[in-house]
Amino acid sequence: MQLDATHSMVAKDRICYYYDEEVGRNYYGPNHPMKPHRLCMTHNLILAYDLHKHLQVYRPRESTNEEFTQFHSEDYIAFLSKITPDKQQQHVLEMQRFNLGEDCPIFDHMLDFCRRYTGGSVDGARRLNQGLSDVAINWSGGLHHAKKSEASGFCYVNDLVLAILELLKHHARVLYIDIDIHHGDGVEEAFYVTDRVMTVSFHKYGDMFFPGTGGLRDIGINSGKYYSVNVPLNDGIDDKIFVDLFKFVVQDVMDVFQPGAIVLQCGADSLAGDRIGCFNISLKGHAECVSFVNSFKKPMLVTGGGGYTKSNVARCWANETATLLGRKLAEDIPYHENYYEYYADVAYKLRAYAPVWIENLNTPSYITQLKAQVRENLRSLTHAPSVSFTESPSAELVPELDENDLNPDERYGGYLGRDDAVIHGTDFYD
Repeated sequence: MQLDATHSMVAKDRICYYYDEEVGRNYYGPNHPMKPHRLCMTHNLILAYDLHKHLQVYRPRESTNEEFTQFHSEDYIAFLSKITPDKQQQHVLEMQRFNLGEDCPIFDHMLDFCRRYTGGSVDGARRLNQGLSDVAINWSGGLHHAKKSEASGFCYVNDLVLAILELLKHHARVLYIDIDIHHGDGVEEAFYVTDRVMTVSFHKYGDMFFPGTGGLRDIGINSGKYYSVNVPLNDGIDDKIFVDLFKFVVQDVMDVFQPGAIVLQCGADSLAGDRIGCFNISLKGHAECVSFVNSFKKPMLVTGGGGYTKSNVARCWANETATLLGRKLAEDIPYHENYYEYYADVAYKLRAYAPVWIENLNTPSYITQLKAQVRENLRSLTHAPSVSFTESPSAELVPELDENDLNPDERYGGYLGRDDAVIHGTDFYD
């Protein structure tokens, strides 16, 4: 038996899940830590545990340049549209200007990759706006470092910012929560001066750790003052400390900010054993944070993010899919073709592979200081801001599709008011 049948069930049509196998076929290049292939592994593990049978499964519509430029600059998107691996030598200065190169390489079908992972997040937000789903999952999204006019940290288009802009069309306030080990700097920067979006990031902090931002005193400016909440952490934090701190901060934020919708970035590089990370968080602790946010019963978009030990990433996001469904996965990973051997690292068990235990440098006094400072900042917000919907972003640049013109062989999202899933047999079912 693959699932604990005693766990509560969630109605199938209330949780939508976006996946496109083409996203996982992209390749950043040899020796690059970002492996989109982890998304294929995640999806196949979701299939192996039969979780897809309890989800509305969609292939995302590909986002357009017009949608990208609701946040990103037109010249940046225009360059992404024309650059290819064989043209790099002709555009060295532009490559430098837009921060493209070693960390953010140009690879084949790069813009298509961006269109697909962004489409899942934006379509998920639209489906939430229309009340068709309570939770939208897009593990291919969560690329939180991309800036308005430059790539950063393996990220080219910031799907999270675009999804939040979509949610702001229906919600006066949107909460963004980030549990990736890296600071969610691109999202924070995008909303640093507004009180309509609160960004909350739990991350490793230090001058020698990318991106080097997200200090405790980075709280936003102008109308956005106190609406950026940063929780900077040291090496080796474990479940007990992390989950307690997470619940403390998020509960305070929910009480004060009272968001209408939530975007949760679940970067798996905060797990123990990550190739780039330095925390001691288990699958159980990571999922407990997801469960806690879901307990507030707000419309919620859930995305992936970082994660560089592929087998742990797949375990994490499959387990959190189950968590959102109110289900518990069996500890023994079911046999499945293609990827089963990847889980031999921990004898085909669900728990994450962690070859070393990192010393916990988060002292009780430091955690106490963090809690006190975050609470003090939030006290400066006497009540949830009152925002007129006249401030909502324009919807003019988001093309609405005519349902009568849809080609059944083309990709499109689930935001048209339809309840039937867009399912490709070989993608989603055995």
